[in-house]
Amino acid sequence: MSFTVPDSVRPVRDAVHAFMTERVEPAEPALLEDDGSLLRELQREAKKEGLWALGHPRALGGGGLPFLDYAYVNEVQGRSEFGQLVLGTFTLQDSLMLHEHASPAQRERYLKPLVGGDIWPSFAMTEPLVSSSDPTQLKTTAVLDGDEWVINGHKWFTTGASRAAYTTVMCRTEPQEAPPHQAFSMILVPTGTPGYTIVRETPVLGLAGAHCEVRYDDVRVPSANLLGPRGQGFVIAQRRLGPGRIFHCMRWLGQAQRAFDLMCGRLHARSAFGEPLARKQLMRQHVFDSYAEIQSARLLTLHAAHAMDAGQDARVEIGAIKVVGARMLHNVIDRAIQVYGAAGLTPDTPLDRMYRHARAGRIYDGPDEVHVDSVGRRILGAYAAGGNWEFGLR
Repeated sequence: MSFTVPDSVRPVRDAVHAFMTERVEPAEPALLEDDGSLLRELQREAKKEGLWALGHPRALGGGGLPFLDYAYVNEVQGRSEFGQLVLGTFTLQDSLMLHEHASPAQRERYLKPLVGGDIWPSFAMTEPLVSSSDPTQLKTTAVLDGDEWVINGHKWFTTGASRAAYTTVMCRTEPQEAPPHQAFSMILVPTGTPGYTIVRETPVLGLAGAHCEVRYDDVRVPSANLLGPRGQGFVIAQRRLGPGRIFHCMRWLGQAQRAFDLMCGRLHARSAFGEPLARKQLMRQHVFDSYAEIQSARLLTLHAAHAMDAGQDARVEIGAIKVVGARMLHNVIDRAIQVYGAAGLTPDTPLDRMYRHARAGRIYDGPDEVHVDSVGRRILGAYAAGGNWEFGLR
């Protein structure tokens, strides 16, 4: 594989980069206070310019970019937290999940408007009283009563629930004696269903982000709202979370690049003790460390995307880049803030929000420790079986 941006991808990548730097990034302060009208205006512009839903399959009305090609585009889209909203890729995980597992009726009701950006999805797995690193402990249940599922439970960090049309709920549907990884199912729950109650939107490190705590009290939905086969919730979740993790890593590269640009610009613009900061050796250490970490994470991300395009499950590659990417992003933004000094702690630059989002990246979609353990276990398992771990595509 080549690490340069392919000629076939370069035009759309350049167009996305221009859209982000010329229209989205300057609009960030207004988007933070937006009632939705500015976001919709930018979404219309993105659709008009052919930049909408580039990572969605063509069969769904998207751009149909393969994983590796999409990585090159997503890294520039990720420069802003609003990029995926403006360009219609915030639904990608859920669209791919429905595309693979939804019934014809579910596809008609949810999938088409989802790709068009007409409705928002939400996904409920995490629970406040259960360690999310072991989801077999989840307590939310769904009991079949005639032709309806009756759901009871308590979820939180259901991102976007306050504006979503529906929530995909991970819940136990099988008896306690069932094998743990075959005891849970996914059920689609319209957010207006009686008994579906949003308790609060939980700020994350002070950032409002529509991460909702939700109670399910005798929530009744048709039995046809079951997504995929009964008892296959973990299989569906893994197929959703795997691509989702690498999508995060792609966007983190864009965030890191933006922080790196800000840091290097500041080093030339700011002087101390009679010379620009760029001449200070300790400041150059920040540049070196950031360059090395960004480049390492970028190559790992491209390799994981390449493996997925080749049809591999790429669980080791994705687990590794999820950890490395999140740490890299945090470190690069931290150094940029250090270079800016007190100004980096204020809203005068985007770094303060970027830093808080970056810290959350080491927890959501699986904490670092779970991925480290899983990657190590899988690699050691290859040796235990008498083989070894061959780097590159297997």
